[in-house]
Amino acid sequence: MTELWQVLTQASSEMQGMNLWEGLAVLLALAYLLLAMKANAWCWGAALASTAIYTVLFWKVSLLMESVLNVYYMAMAVYGYWMWRRGGDDQQGLSVCTWPLYKHARVIALTTAISVAVGYLMANNTQAAFPYLDAATTCFAVLTTYLVAQKVLENWLYWVVIDFVSIYLYFSKGLMLTSLLSVLYVGMAIGGYLLWRSDWRAQQLAEVESR
Repeated sequence: MTELWQVLTQASSEMQGMNLWEGLAVLLALAYLLLAMKANAWCWGAALASTAIYTVLFWKVSLLMESVLNVYYMAMAVYGYWMWRRGGDDQQGLSVCTWPLYKHARVIALTTAISVAVGYLMANNTQAAFPYLDAATTCFAVLTTYLVAQKVLENWLYWVVIDFVSIYLYFSKGLMLTSLLSVLYVGMAIGGYLLWRSDWRAQQLAEVESR
C-alpha cells in the first residue's frame, strides 16, 4: 500500500506541473478512443492531432520506434477516416467484422517474427531504450491500427495486450501521465470490444432477418 501511495503521489505531483503538450496529447488520445468506441469516424481527427504531438515527445525520451509509430498513426488517421466514411463495396463506410482464428494466428506469428528482427537491429545499432519491447509494441500497434481502420472486432483484444506492455515502457521512462493513460486504455479497450461486439451481433441478426 505504501508503494502504491508513493506512485499515486508522484503521478499527482507530475500532473500538477505536467508538460502542456503531453496533457493536450492525452486529452486528444482519450477523445479518439471514446469516439472509436462509438464507431464515430471523427475519432481519426483526434488521433491525427494527438499522434503528431506524441511523435515529438517519444523522440525526446529515446523511444525511437514509438516515435516512428506515431508517424504511421498520422497516415492511418487519414486512411481510417476515409475507410469509415467511404470504404466498403457500396462506398458508404465499413461495418464491424470479425476475422477467423487461423487468420489471427497467422498475422500474430508474422508480426512476432518481424518484432524480434527489428528489436535485434535496434539493440545493436541504436541507443533505443528497451529495444525488443519497443519493437514489439510498435509492430503489433501497426497491425492493430490497420485492424481498427478495417473495423475488425478483435482489434480491441490486441490493444489490451499492447497497453499492458506500454504501461511498463512509459512508467520506466518517466512519462507518468501517459502510463496512467495506458491503464485507462486497458479498461476502455475492453469496453470498446463489448460495444463493437454488440453492434456486430445486431448486424448479423439484421442480415438473417432480411433473408
